[in-house]
Amino acid sequence: MKTYSVKAGEIQREWFVVDARDQVLGRLATRIATVLKGKHKPTYSTHLDVGDYVIVVNAAEVRLTGRKADQKEYFRHSGYMGGERMIPFRTMLAKRPERVIELAVKGMLPKNALGRQQLRKLKVYAGPEHPHAAQTPRELEL
Repeated sequence: MKTYSVKAGEIQREWFVVDARDQVLGRLATRIATVLKGKHKPTYSTHLDVGDYVIVVNAAEVRLTGRKADQKEYFRHSGYMGGERMIPFRTMLAKRPERVIELAVKGMLPKNALGRQQLRKLKVYAGPEHPHAAQTPRELEL
């Protein structure tokens, strides 16, 4: 009996929509990363991008548990000496709420070209509206 391996031309992608209102950031991000990778499908392959598209709405209303909303900081560096910047979670959520979910999901994907390809299938919006109605996305159960 031979093992079935999906070919790149046989991959069928679906669109899912997720409402992030009152969802815990980490739990939401793990479910999204699983769908982006394609691990929910029986045709999952580690070396191919078999995942689906995910649309996240209401990203500005995501929450953290405990005191993490006050303690969590995002790090970035300009490349120059002394160029590190620490951005608090509350500031990031107020200015760019899409980035909060994108960074959480990005940390759960592979750190290579395949992970970057999977991350391109993530669409995040701060409010309840999204421009992907033509793709007829289904609700993703969390």
